[in-house]
Amino acid sequence: MESYFGVFILFVLTFGAFAGTVLLSAWLFNARSARNDLKLKLSIYECGPETSLQPNRISLQFYLFALLFILFDVEIIFMFPWAAAYKSLVKSGAGALALGGMSVFLAILAIGFIYEWKKGALNWRSIK
Repeated sequence: MESYFGVFILFVLTFGAFAGTVLLSAWLFNARSARNDLKLKLSIYECGPETSLQPNRISLQFYLFALLFILFDVEIIFMFPWAAAYKSLVKSGAGALALGGMSVFLAILAIGFIYEWKKGALNWRSIK
């Protein structure tokens, strides 16, 4: 137990140095940063139209498409190890079980796809 006391002291000093560095950098950033730079950021640089403040509205449809892509992409990735191991599963006598399991997996995937299709998540609505 006494042999780890030096490691504990180094841990405490390292944590203190890290916390001190973070606090010092935050303080320096706040002290040195300009507070009124919105006018500068909105000014035209070299060319281009006059900028105006507009709310950034992103359609929910983008998020739905991204979520569906990730969902179905990850499910498809699960098929690659199964396909690589299927030949050895057939040789060991478990081919029918493996095929049945993948069939159930694909049926669940198809049911999810049909559900999303019926709910209209795949229909693109124009932004107005």
